[in-house]
Amino acid sequence: MISHALTIVLNELNRHLTDNYGADAMNAGRLGNLAEGFGSGGINPRDVLYLSLVNIKEEKTLKNLPHYTRNDMTLRALYENPPTFLNFQILVVASHSNYTNALLMLSRAIRFFQAQNVFTQDTVDPASITANAPGNALDQLESFKLIFDLYSPTMEEVNHLWGTLGGKQYPFVIYILRMLDLRFRAVQSESGLITEIDHDFRHKTGTGDYL
Repeated sequence: MISHALTIVLNELNRHLTDNYGADAMNAGRLGNLAEGFGSGGINPRDVLYLSLVNIKEEKTLKNLPHYTRNDMTLRALYENPPTFLNFQILVVASHSNYTNALLMLSRAIRFFQAQNVFTQDTVDPASITANAPGNALDQLESFKLIFDLYSPTMEEVNHLWGTLGGKQYPFVIYILRMLDLRFRAVQSESGLITEIDHDFRHKTGTGDYL
């Protein structure tokens, strides 16, 4: 599901770049693990705008949700573990060998997320949902609301981040992607709802009679 979420956003980004700036090689965006390096010293090609997942945090404010869902149509209660709500730190990196082009592409990406920072199944192009989607339906998002917020790291965080990724810094920006809820579609148990309470009861006396 994480892969599908980022693929949807990347498809929207590439569509935006193509529609507004032309379909040239400088506009290509892709997902990539930046720790694997660039150019001849790594497997990631240069002159690409990369989206890379660098951190995952649980959204603890939504941790205590009920373990059941109520269906008033069938009068049944479905018991299942609540979803895991996650926030992601997404690194957007312009790896272009020409520094001017790198800054240009990074600016285009920032303006894209400024214009559209919320992605749902109703606001994105249907082709963005299906293009390069995971083959297994269980890995695909059924419904989603992906919210991108700009994150401003400290210089110390920047130093730690690029030191972890290999030490060579490129023009970049970080976004917080929230809140993607992950769940496996498996119902643990099911039971009927209590629809009526019987108040008709009697007290039994010592003689065996009911009052």
